[in-house]
Amino acid sequence: MLGPLEAAVMQFVWAARGPVTVRTVMERLNEGRRELLAYTTVMTVMNRLAAKEVLHRQREGRGYRYEPTVTDTAGIAVRRVMREFGDAAMAHFAAEAKSDPAVLRRLQRLLVER
Repeated sequence: MLGPLEAAVMQFVWAARGPVTVRTVMERLNEGRRELLAYTTVMTVMNRLAAKEVLHRQREGRGYRYEPTVTDTAGIAVRRVMREFGDAAMAHFAAEAKSDPAVLRRLQRLLVER
């Protein structure tokens, strides 16, 4: 799903709990690295994550600030499945939940909580 560098970027972005810049992410990822990542490498990764709609980017001056659109890797997976399979995926998910009373109770609880 996510490559190693994408995963490292997302771990930092999720931990940041607020918008981040490419420079901030690059500096953090380069801490303790023998071979430093180039600014353009991190920028490309973050732009690709924005294109996948895993990150939202907003213009700030000449650059961008990025924030996550999902809270974890499960959110990325669900979003991908829903985009790729739409209603068919939702129907299968509902059928799976109906076939297991414990899963159905958890789903009902989650729907009420959110």
